Amino acid sequence: MSDTLDFLEQRHPLQREADLMSGLPQLIARAQAATGWARILHGVAAGDIRDRAALAQLPLTRKSDLHELQAQQPPFGGLNTTPHRQLRRLYVSPGAIFDPEGYGQDWWRFARPMRALGLRAGDLIQNCFAYHFTPAAFMVEGAASKLGCAVIPAGIGQTELQVQAMSALRPDAYVGTPSFLKIIIEKAREMGADIGTVQRALLSAEALPPSLRQWFHDNGVPHVLQLYASADVGNIAYESLSNGRLNPGMILDEDLILEIVRPGSGDPVAAGEVGEVVLTSFNPDYPLIRFATGDLSAVLEGVSPCGRTNTRIKGWMGRADQVTKVRGMFVHPSQLAELLKRHPQVLKARLVVSGAMANDVMTLHCEVQDAPVSAAEQIADSLREITKLRGEVLFVAPGSLPNDGKVIEDARKYE
Repeated sequence: MSDTLDFLEQRHPLQREADLMSGLPQLIARAQAATGWARILHGVAAGDIRDRAALAQLPLTRKSDLHELQAQQPPFGGLNTTPHRQLRRLYVSPGAIFDPEGYGQDWWRFARPMRALGLRAGDLIQNCFAYHFTPAAFMVEGAASKLGCAVIPAGIGQTELQVQAMSALRPDAYVGTPSFLKIIIEKAREMGADIGTVQRALLSAEALPPSLRQWFHDNGVPHVLQLYASADVGNIAYESLSNGRLNPGMILDEDLILEIVRPGSGDPVAAGEVGEVVLTSFNPDYPLIRFATGDLSAVLEGVSPCGRTNTRIKGWMGRADQVTKVRGMFVHPSQLAELLKRHPQVLKARLVVSGAMANDVMTLHCEVQDAPVSAAEQIADSLREITKLRGEVLFVAPGSLPNDGKVIEDARKYE
């Protein structure tokens, strides 16, 4: 039996792209019916947004802006197309950000990663995400309902009770954070309890280093997959298995358009280059258009061996917010994006802040093909004008700067 959820996961990539692009005009038009999006997308003709180039011209809406947007227009900043009192649930996430949930089945699109783990009708899941105020537990509930899986609504904490439930009810899978699964396994060993039926785990909300994944394998959980999700978007990307073996990368959800952009700008980077994850979601109740997550990742070339044909990413690779204070002034990635627009001969740039405490030195490393020495002086002038700080400019060969998504590197020594 296939572990794919439906035919969408195996579409030809060109067909998927055509399907997503054809839905863009309707998405933009529907979003513009909401007051928040009407303001953000003012003057945009929905019918003109039919491809990635047109989409890339629209403004970013940053996750970091949600708190202010929601304060101005409670509860969701006017970004919801379904009135908030007609929704199924309203959540309060960390940082006092409010998130909606509508009535659609598997609203968070969590069934795909759960099916990728091998879960199907008749399986029993111990759901160890929090049920209090935040949506993660309900993401699992919605997917379990769609797949026909039963759920033990365990939540977090009460480790001994978690072990007792696993021992008595014999669930097939754990869903929750990796750290809590490790605690449960260690507690079961301490109690002498048999929780060996838990052969599968879908883990999220924390990093899963290879050493911890191996620890789970060594301690009776051979099938472990990682999920990248957020309270705003739901499922973003997930790992998969082939013949029990982990495949490289994470597969993008079918209902999202992914862009990887240069931090501080909305400009897409070259394929394989690390940048900020920007998502466009076709959610009918809470559409998101060029939603900048603040997370770094990169596209992984090729398709997964599991047979799913959607874009793969390398997973979570850090945060895009690289705001750095230099000589008492904040320097933002957006300022470097402005500098690059002024000087198109610069293919890529990285501002390195070095020196010791109270002796900051700024050096802008610029990848250029061929440029006269005088161009360095012009770029240095722009750097001073934009940041109000003096800095040196150093030309380097194309492709020589690290591919890690950083546009500002703090290399100061504080010892």
